[in-house]
Amino acid sequence: VQLVESGGGLVQAGGSLRLSCLTSGRTSSSYTTAWFRQAPGKEREFVAAFRWMSKYSYFGEAVKDRFTISRDAAKEMLHLQMNNLKPEGTAVYYCASGRPPLGSIRTASAFNLWGQGTLVTVSS
Repeated sequence: VQLVESGGGLVQAGGSLRLSCLTSGRTSSSYTTAWFRQAPGKEREFVAAFRWMSKYSYFGEAVKDRFTISRDAAKEMLHLQMNNLKPEGTAVYYCASGRPPLGSIRTASAFNLWGQGTLVTVSS
């Protein structure tokens, strides 16, 4: 079982990108799929999460109101739409899967399966 991200690339500030995560069947109600990002020299940062049980999405403070999540359950895909990107959003974005309690969905260590990451570069 593995997660596969796609959709990264180079975009100008103010532009948009859509990242996709192939969840490899981890879409039952017990799972949460999340996005984290890590910039060079910085810690991994929570971006967004989707709980398959409630179908509810959660977002980090730095991205709320600019990022959204959509899903294609039939294809076992989760998408992260990123709008109005900022240069500080330059990072490797990772998809993660696990069964964390609600209070831990913003914690990287609560997830036990990770993708290889996809690089997003936002130029100023």
